[in-house]
Amino acid sequence: MDKQRRTALIAGVGLVGLASAGCTTTGSSATADPVARKKSIDAAADSALTRLYTSAGSRELVQRARGILIFPNFVGAGFIVGGAAGDGVLRKGGKSVSYHRMTEASVGFLAGAQSQAVFILFMTDAALQRFEQSKGWTVGADASVAFLSMGADARVTSQTANQDVVGFVLTNAGLMANASLSGNRITPLGI
Repeated sequence: MDKQRRTALIAGVGLVGLASAGCTTTGSSATADPVARKKSIDAAADSALTRLYTSAGSRELVQRARGILIFPNFVGAGFIVGGAAGDGVLRKGGKSVSYHRMTEASVGFLAGAQSQAVFILFMTDAALQRFEQSKGWTVGADASVAFLSMGADARVTSQTANQDVVGFVLTNAGLMANASLSGNRITPLGI
């Protein structure tokens, strides 16, 4: 077996092992029954929102949004070559209106597994409409997402809060600074 194939095999085995070991911010949403799957995604989204609301200013920003995508359990794993995926829900006016999957692929020096909750807020009707009319939406290509961070006083900074699309990434340790999802693909789940 040549060195390139052996490296790819090791990376694949490592990815499977790390993904199965898992680390979570909320419960799993994988189930075959569409109704049960929706309920699971919604329950995990509620839990993730509750955690997000402990950050000062986040509740007000979510309430101002025209719509919010919530991916409560976006799990990534990899060893050299990695990927991440998670199911989520689009809510408008506090009501679930559609379900989606977000995926990411990466190559580079990486090893490990991580779970995070991702929130994408559509602050304008036009931004929300562009998302809803798409069959698949890529962060950075179809719209830029300005990720919010916390200020020194533990409040959401308003520096990027005036953008069309803003986001939060929440890890087990709290809000993640300097997050980026550029290139992540969001597609409808069809459930």
